[in-house]
Parts: sequence; C-alpha cells; structure tokens
Amino acid sequence: MEKTKTAAEKLAERKARLLDLHKKRQEARTDNHQEVVAEDARKKLPKNWEARKRQAEWILADDKARAEAQAAGKDYERLKLLEVSAVDADRIEKKKKRKNNPDLGFSTYEAQTARQYNRLVKSMPARDLEKYERQKEELGDAFYGGAHTTLHSRTKDTPGAINKMVTDLEQQIERRKKYSRRRIYNDDADVDFINERNSKFNKKLDRFYSEHTAEIKQNLERGTAI
Repeated sequence: MEKTKTAAEKLAERKARLLDLHKKRQEARTDNHQEVVAEDARKKLPKNWEARKRQAEWILADDKARAEAQAAGKDYERLKLLEVSAVDADRIEKKKKRKNNPDLGFSTYEAQTARQYNRLVKSMPARDLEKYERQKEELGDAFYGGAHTTLHSRTKDTPGAINKMVTDLEQQIERRKKYSRRRIYNDDADVDFINERNSKFNKKLDRFYSEHTAEIKQNLERGTAI
C-alpha cells in the first residue's frame, strides 16, 4: 500500500513546485530582457550592417584560405576558380567587361555631360604657372572676366591650341560615325519568355531568387536534377 502523505509533506511538495515555477519565471524574464536589449541594439545598427558583416567575414575567410594555400605550396587563384560555378563565372566576366567599357550608352544628359567633361579634363596639358601669371599681369582686372569684359583683341590662341581643337573635333566626328544604337535584347541570350510582360516578370524573379535557384537551374540544364 502506498504511504499516505502527511499534510507537511504535501505542503513541502507544493512549495518545491512553486519555487521551481518561480525559478523558471525568472529565467524567462531574464531571457526576454536579453532579447529586448539585443533587438534594440540591432535597430541602432546601420542599415547595411549585415552586408558589411558578411563582407568582413568573407575577407577574413579568404585571407585564411590564401595563407593555407601558400603554406601548402598551392596556387590559391587556381583553387578558387575550381569552386566557381558557370553562372558565377559568366557574371564575373560580364562585370569585368563593364569595367573595361564604362560607357554603357546614353542614360541621361547629365551623365553624358559629365563623361565629356572628364574626358576633356584628362586631355588638358599640365598647368603653366608662368604663363598664368604673365597673362594676369597683362590683362589686369579683365583677366577674371565680367559682364562687360571684351578679350577678343587682347588674347590670341596659339597654333598648337588651334590644331588640338581641330584634332579633337575630327575625333568626335569619327566616333559619331562608328556609333550605333545598342540593342535592347541580347541575341545570344536564352529566350525564356513569351512576351514583353513575361520578360520583365522573369527579370524581377531573377533579381530576388537567382542566387537561391542557380544550382537547381544548372541541374535541370545538365539533366541531373532529382
């Protein structure tokens, strides 16, 4: 027969359960407080914190792998290429081409003007300070120009400057002759759409899910998908 518990024993069990519940409540309160503090700290971080963190972790891992490869006497760049998929290799190659040819055609008038300005600045000769000071003394207040300043008869362009301007204009004319409107579509790209609306929808899907479905797509193309 089971022994009947006394009132004191029952009271002790209740107190033990109550103490255990109290302990669990304190642990839950502590964990909840820690989560609130951690969430508040995450909200105060910059918006690109996660991307910067992933980049820093990638750099550390890359440096470690490079050091290990050098210690083993292996070519690290060759090892990296062995792990690159066909999709990633194609993306990297396209990125390199864009870097080598930054002029992607007309985008805005502002961008076109900026490119033209940078090209002209790069082709300018080194600054001649002696000539600058000499012209400043000769022209006086007219050197800085103004609404009523006339420099037509007081300055004269050198033959070298005139020849350079002519050469630059001839080069611009030749470039315009070679220019052709860029195609909207790549003729060599795979056709995976049935109309313009479907093409835009597929591009939108690629922007968000291409990195997650690249392996599945490769398996389907190779015929090794399960």
